[in-house]
Parts: sequence; structure tokens; C-alpha cells
Amino acid sequence: KNSAKAIEKELVTCSLQEKEKKAIDRSQIFQIPQRKDSETKVIVVLGKAGMGKSILVQKICQDWSNGEFSQFEFVFWFDCKQISLLEKRYSLKELLLEFFVKPQEASNEIFEYILQNPAKVLLIFDGFKGLHDHENFPRCSASQPEKDLCSIKELLSGLIQKKILNGCTLLFTARPKDKLYQYVSKVDKTIEIVGFSPQQRELYITRYFEESPYCDSALKLIKECEYLFSHCYSPVMCRFVCFLCEAVLEMGEKSLPSTLTEVFLKFFQQKIMLMQTDVTATQNQESLATLARIAWCLGEKHQSAMKSDLTLSKEVKEFALKYGFILPFAFPRHSDSEEEQFGSTFSDFVIQNFLCALHLSLAEERKDKNLTKYLSFLSKKKKPYNWLDLMPRFLVGLMFLQDDPYFCSLSNEDAKQSTKKQKTLLKYIRRLQINTLCPERLLELLCCVYETQNNYLLQHVALRLEPDLSFLGIVLTPPDVHVLLSILKRSRKEFSLDLRNSSIDMQGLQALVSLRNVTSFRAPLSDTVRLWKALEQTKDYELLKASTEKFVLDPFKAKTMKDIGDLSDLVEMQEKMMNCVQEASGCTSYEIPAIRNLRKLEFALGPACGLQGLLKLVKILAAFPSLQHLDLDALSENGIGDEGAKSLSEVFPTLTSLETLNLSQNKITDVGAENLAAALPSLSSLKTLSLYNNNICDFGAENLAKVLPAMASLRVLDVQYNKITGVGAQQLTDSLRKCPHIKNLVMWNPTIPYGVLEHLHQLDSRISV
Repeated sequence: KNSAKAIEKELVTCSLQEKEKKAIDRSQIFQIPQRKDSETKVIVVLGKAGMGKSILVQKICQDWSNGEFSQFEFVFWFDCKQISLLEKRYSLKELLLEFFVKPQEASNEIFEYILQNPAKVLLIFDGFKGLHDHENFPRCSASQPEKDLCSIKELLSGLIQKKILNGCTLLFTARPKDKLYQYVSKVDKTIEIVGFSPQQRELYITRYFEESPYCDSALKLIKECEYLFSHCYSPVMCRFVCFLCEAVLEMGEKSLPSTLTEVFLKFFQQKIMLMQTDVTATQNQESLATLARIAWCLGEKHQSAMKSDLTLSKEVKEFALKYGFILPFAFPRHSDSEEEQFGSTFSDFVIQNFLCALHLSLAEERKDKNLTKYLSFLSKKKKPYNWLDLMPRFLVGLMFLQDDPYFCSLSNEDAKQSTKKQKTLLKYIRRLQINTLCPERLLELLCCVYETQNNYLLQHVALRLEPDLSFLGIVLTPPDVHVLLSILKRSRKEFSLDLRNSSIDMQGLQALVSLRNVTSFRAPLSDTVRLWKALEQTKDYELLKASTEKFVLDPFKAKTMKDIGDLSDLVEMQEKMMNCVQEASGCTSYEIPAIRNLRKLEFALGPACGLQGLLKLVKILAAFPSLQHLDLDALSENGIGDEGAKSLSEVFPTLTSLETLNLSQNKITDVGAENLAAALPSLSSLKTLSLYNNNICDFGAENLAKVLPAMASLRVLDVQYNKITGVGAQQLTDSLRKCPHIKNLVMWNPTIPYGVLEHLHQLDSRISV
């Protein structure tokens, strides 16, 4: 079974400037181009709880010990949730050479070597969330931070601020919602662990059961329960599902639970009841209730670790260790004579989440009306328990499992009390104004309601969904997609979905767009084209055609070279679609509606890739027959220059629908203006032309003035903030007299004397001062 842990999860690195993503190998984690060895390097590994961040860190340490990552002579690994419990003040030397590893001799010499060679040092802080609270993070104010005594947080702050060991490499692991970037000013590389693909899930499950008599039936049973299989994208969830599947098959049962709440209730039942006697049953129930209360007390403080002797009684500690609900660890000692102290941490984040929900369900002092406040769908404030992101789902699920025999054995409630809790939740959700919820809270509501498996609630929510559903920028995991899919199926409404920047996988995207009541959708262009290519390969022409007709692209903003590449792939896909449609229906021509209907295209690649991107873009512009607005103005300035202007002007005759052309802030000179002027009359629909803030002088103004009479559709020309003098301004004014169709000429330039511009305005009021 341990071999299942060795399955490689996909690592994705995110460029903070362009936000492009690409898969990387583990050996590439520390490759940071264009960084000096003298500067501290900061690498962040993001991933939801249970994605394998700690396993990755352990693997890095193991690889280093086997000779990989040879640029580091020292690697120090700290578990943040454990060292956060240390209350004393320490020096950097104590932190590195006494807590982490104790050299038998020459510790002073080793520490001096570390100080002199920081580039050879890797410091790993696993679980950054455990080291900061939600209020503040202290700054290191020590005068000699590498020698003075500081708190753990101050030492970490000094490393981040580059006051301590400047030039080392810092690796942090954190969850996507952790406020890491508030404390780390500059991150050199961000890596995200995205979990298992469907194929990797199957591989994990197969390896888990490879020595089991249930090898063949286990995978089939798990895949039949689509919701649980979707949760297997998370390695830790996959392990829990496999454990429960094994128990179910051993008991001769033929089905798995339908919700996550049932999975973990049965997990606890299997762990405890199979080993208990009638004598220990009551004691185990009491110990579980106590452990659940402790889980909640720690969760409210954003903690999962504790000092065992101060928090756990002997009986509860033995109970939790026996069943694997907590794991022990030893605190480092200053000296061999110091008494050794021990701590405990919950074995898994999801275990703590479930125990917290169990505590809220069992605690007599928490009345039914108070329970709904822990759902907080409408609250704008971030509650401390929001750190326990699965807890609300478990809590709602437990409210609707009151008839479960094992849950009843844990609870002292009668049937009336449990029914009252359900009615309170029903009333609470009925009163919710679902259409006012932000996408994140709406998704949380859907996931909570799904855990109830209550037909009335599921139907109630489905009927009250808005037809335009946006999950823009909200990560949609495979379980989220399954929940959304199941609820949309219950509605008779037609939906428009915005799935951009949601990290939805291809299987989820295909499932959602194939719904009949999803009539249109927006999604990352690259993912959509990849889906279409997959459908083409499987010859699923019916779904291919339906999904292309639902896809919405307008307006499109290109920010990276990848965006331009995706747009090129879309145009190429249209050519393939023609062949597919012809094969399926005999029709000889076909246009992808997203291409035909694109009206606005924004181009914002910046100076580094502006010209390169435009030269690629102009090759496909003719494919968009309805393009009305082409905007090449960007805050970072694309800087396409004269070469870009010339290349763009060559395709003007094909842009027959173009009404607005914005070429502001692109370093265009008289040369570029001359090329543009020669081709501008071919833009037969152009109404607005902006050349704001370029480097056009009088010669360029003269060429523009010559063609203005031929531009019959033009209404607004903006040439302000160039280098045009009174001479060029007079030429434009003279040409304007021949152009009654033009309504506004904006040409304020610092090189035109104000008196001259005022005089021209008096001659023609269409000239803006």
C-alpha cells in the first residue's frame, strides 16, 4: 500500500507576472533564472489540505540525502505547526544546530560556515499557516538578528526580510487561501500541487488493493460512486475512500456511502467499533466526545498541534493514539539534561474537521439555532472557523444522519431534537437570498446542501439559481463540479456558465457543457480547445458541435503569448471542424460561433512580448469577421513600434467590420504613422482611431491629414500627447475642413503652443483644446 504514496502528483508552476501555468518536474523546483546567489530566494508550494505538500517536502529531503539538489550543503526542515508551540526565545544557531540536528563536535565552526555560505543553505517551513495568526506577523527588530535571542516568528520574519542569512533559499508550503503574500514581499516561484488526474486516481486505487483479494472489485465499486471517486483527486481523501471500500468489501456489502459525511462517520465506526467491547464502548464514546471538543478548541485558534500533557488526559491520549487520530512528536531540547517534552497533532486535517463538526452536533450547550451561524453563507466577515473549510459540510451532513445507528449511539438526543435541528436548517436555507451570494459562498452552499441528500433542499436550491452563474476565479475541484452538475440537472432553467480561471479539469468541463440546459459557457480558451481536440479524436462529433455552439469568447483579452497561441489554435480548430461537420452532416462550410461573434479583442502583452505577440496575432485577425474593437492600449505599454504598425496595417483590408482601433502608447513614430495612413482608408467601418501618447511628429501628422478625407466612416481621431508642433496641427486642421463627417479631433500636444491650439479651436470647434 505504501507504493501508492509514491505516485507522482502533477506540479504546476505559476509565473506571477503572466500567470501562465506549466507542469514541471520535481528536479526543476529550485531552478530560478536571472537570480543572483547573493539574494535570498523564496519558493512557495501551494496546495489544498491533503494534496501532499508535506510528502513532497519529505521527498525533497530524501532526494537531497541521496545526492540530488547538490547546490545545497545544508537542508533544514521545520514543521510550522510544531515549532509554533515553542514559547522561548532562541538564536539562529540554536534553531538550526540544536533543534534540528545536533553536530557531535565543531558546532561553532559549522555555524560560521553556514553564515559565510548562505547560498548553500535550504530552509523548509512546512505549513506556513501554523506559524502566523490571523492578526499580525511580527517584524524582526533585533540589532544582531543572527546572534540575538528571538521568538520563532521573529527569526522567520528576519529570514523573509533578508536580515538573517541573506542569500539562502526559503521554501514555504501553504494552502491557497493562506495569507502568505501579506508577509512575504517577493516570491520568486510559486508551485501548485493540483492533485490526481482520473488516471492517477485509478492507479492509486489499483496499487492500494494490488495484494488484496478485492483488487478487481474495489476500483469498480469506487468508480460507481462518482462523488467519492471525484474526491479521490485528493491523495488523502483517496486513502480514506480506499480504507472504507476495503472494510465494506470485507463485510460483504455492495455499495459505498453517498456523501463525505457518511464516509467519515463509517471510518470512525470501523476504526473504533471493530476493536471495542461492551465494557470499553461507553469509555470510547466519552473519549471521542472529549477529543472532538479539543479539536474544536484548537480549530478556533487555527491550530492542529498541542502540548499533550497540558491538553489531553491519559485516557483520551491513549484512545486517540490507539486509533491513529493523533500523532505524537517530541519537542527539541536545549541540552541533554533538560526534560523531554512531547506534543500531539491531529493525524490529518480532515479528521480534525470532522471531529469539530461532531463536537458541534453533540454539544448540549449548542442549540439548534446556534448551529446555523457556523455556516455563515451571508457573513462578510472571516470567522476563525472558516479555517476549517470542510467543517460546515460535515455539520450539515450530520444533521441529516440522525437516524444512523452509530451516530445515535454517540448522541443523547431523541428523535424530536434531531428533527428540530433539521427544520431549523431547512428554515435557514429557505430564507437565504441565494441570488445575492458571491460565487465562493454559493459553491459552499451547494456542497453543504449536497451532503444532506435531502430532495427538498436540493430542489429548492436548484430552482433558485440565477441563470447567469459565474465562478470566475473560483477554483472548482472535481467534487465541486460533481455537486454543481447534479444540482443543475434538477433545474429546468437554462444556464450560462463562466468557468474562467476556475482550474476546472477537462472531464469536469466536458460534463458541464454537455448538459442540455447549459446553453452557453465561458472557459479558458486553452482548456476548451483541448476538449474539442479530444472530442475530435474520439469522433464524438455531436458533442463537439454542440459545445462549439455554446462557447462564448467575446470579449477576449490576450495577456500572454500563450493567449495568442490559444487564439491561433482556435482558428486552426475551425478548419478541422469543417472537415468534422462535413463528415457528420455533409455540410461544406462551418464557422465556430465564438470566432464569428468575436467583437472586441484587447491586447495587453506588455513591452517584453508586445511586438512578438502582435506579429503572431496579425496572421489570424482575418479569421474574425465581426471584429469591431481592437484595443492595443495597455497600462504596461505594448510598444509594438513601427514594425508592429506596419505589420498591422497590412491586414487592414480584411478587417471590414472594425469600428474602433486603439493604438495608444505603442512607441509609433512618423515611419509607423506613414504605413498606417496608407492603409487606413481600407478600414471602411472605422469610427474611432486613437494614436494617443506615441512619438508621431509633423511628418506623421501630414500623412494622416492627407487620408482623412478618404476615411468616410471616421468620427473621432485622437493624436494628443505626441510630438506634433503647430505646423502639423495646421495641416490636420486644414484637412478637417474637408471632412464634415468627423465630429472630434483631439490633438493637444505639449509641443503645440496653447495660443495656436486655441486659435485652431476657434476656427473649428470640433478640435478639442
